[in-house]
Amino acid sequence: MGGYVRIAARGVGRLSRLIAGCAGITVTVLGLLNTRTSDLTAPPEGLTPTPAVALIPAGLALLLQVLPLADGLAGRLRLGAATGLALTAAILAGAALDRHPAAAVATLLSGLALACLDLRLPRRVGEVPVRVADPLLLGAATIALVALVPRLFAATFPNGQEPDGVMPLSLAAGLLTLTAGAILARPEAGPLRTLDQSGPRTAVRRLAPALVAAPLIAALVSAFAVRTGLSRPAAAVSTGAILAALGLLGLLAFLVRTLDLADRRQRRLVAELRDRQDFADTLLQSMNEAVMVLDANYRVIDVNRRWRELTGEQDELREPPPLPPPGSGGDWLLPRADGTKVPVLATMAAIPDAAGAPRGYVATCVDIASRKEHEEALTSHAAELERGNERLATALAFKNDLTSMLTHDVAQPISSIASLAELLCADWADLPDDVRQELAQKIDKNTRRLVKMMNDLQLLFRLDTGTVTARRVPVPLLEVARAAAGSAEQVEIEIDEEISALADRGHLAVVVENLLKNAMTHGAAPIRVGAARQPDGTVLLSVQDSGAGIPEDVLPNVFGRFIRGAGLGLFIVRHLVEANGGSVRYEHATPRGARLLVTLEAAPR
Repeated sequence: MGGYVRIAARGVGRLSRLIAGCAGITVTVLGLLNTRTSDLTAPPEGLTPTPAVALIPAGLALLLQVLPLADGLAGRLRLGAATGLALTAAILAGAALDRHPAAAVATLLSGLALACLDLRLPRRVGEVPVRVADPLLLGAATIALVALVPRLFAATFPNGQEPDGVMPLSLAAGLLTLTAGAILARPEAGPLRTLDQSGPRTAVRRLAPALVAAPLIAALVSAFAVRTGLSRPAAAVSTGAILAALGLLGLLAFLVRTLDLADRRQRRLVAELRDRQDFADTLLQSMNEAVMVLDANYRVIDVNRRWRELTGEQDELREPPPLPPPGSGGDWLLPRADGTKVPVLATMAAIPDAAGAPRGYVATCVDIASRKEHEEALTSHAAELERGNERLATALAFKNDLTSMLTHDVAQPISSIASLAELLCADWADLPDDVRQELAQKIDKNTRRLVKMMNDLQLLFRLDTGTVTARRVPVPLLEVARAAAGSAEQVEIEIDEEISALADRGHLAVVVENLLKNAMTHGAAPIRVGAARQPDGTVLLSVQDSGAGIPEDVLPNVFGRFIRGAGLGLFIVRHLVEANGGSVRYEHATPRGARLLVTLEAAPR
């Protein structure tokens, strides 16, 4: 609906300017006609300009004011020529003030109004500026009406008694046409402004008929007075003028009252607008969420207190921080003034206009730093629980493996010791000495086996808890190998006396003993123990037997914690070697057998 009103207003404006142009042509023609009928037979010294001559440049000025010429230089030339012609008309009218005061004043006011047609006086902020031409045109129209009305009703007077006018009829008509054309030349700014729906301009449009009717009514009263013989025609004209003046005074009083009401209404609207703005600002600043308002070009309009607290920005913001696109949202990192970033839940919403296009945006950020801390704490706690579950599962597996090993490996020597001890106790007197000695030696062997197993378990527990530490010193490998082999004849040692490794002497002794025991138990003679320096600064210790080797299905877990029938030897070997900074591996021997290789750091020569 508003679009149709604006289109209609533009159409009315074009029609108004067309009528104003026709009025300018008409005034120019009237000026030429009045100039031709002037008395040119008077002597030169008696010639004085008449106001009718001023109508010619005034009409041309009005025509130039409404011509649809281009902007730029042509437009400036057009306005300059129109202003010059209007001032020329005012000067010509001023020169005739002594002979034709009324006509000269009216023409002078019209010329000045045309020269100041686009000039406005500044007023207070928010008020409509006052156009200078409006009061000038009103004065010229009033003089022309006062001069024109008696001539319009001259026919109602007796012959010879018609009242005299203050100016010729054609001149008064030309001035009225000129003032009407000047008003219509700028319909968007003058009293007939079409886009204004309230205020004094509406009052002028509504009271324009009364303004025209007041002099006419006064003329009728004057004519009635002459017909009844109550007064002379001059008195009738005076009565009409007085009535017209009273009507104008009433109009001015109504206009003043209208202006006062409009001013009060404007003040009330401004106060309401200020209250709404204060309420909106208070609401924005009191929100717990951080809010930023942006225009359609993403320029910052305003932010609330919470936004400044969240970002640490105290200066005026010009560019917004990186934010999610309109219509989306989610977790976001909002940059702060100190260079850090705070986690927020950000949303960006568009503010549509009447056509649905975005006229602005509202960004909202909610601080979720505490929520993130809780989430991280829960995540850390969950990870800790997961690690605890893993340790618990490992401990449970260790318990199961330990139970299985104790059931198999520990139960056998205990059962043997118990059986042999029971046999000795029951048949001690009947057994010969050599049998009693053999049984006692078997009990001793099984007991040593149990002690060794208990020591291995104790070492296993220490390895599992990580309490085993290595004190590495240079250790001659030949001494350790001989001590571990003892008097075993199936062990062949091939180690140079100068070869030493950096390791814990006790750990290295346990490693060699376990490797030899494993070779003797699961392999076959001969068993060879060798060592050699490597180019990379390490020492390679090898224990090789001549048995069938380790089966393929056992290889993946050959250094595992519990292997049924193998005890804890190789598991302890792996951990002790690693505790001393080395490594252990298995490979098949050639042509047959198992070969276990231990790599340790070589000691300085």
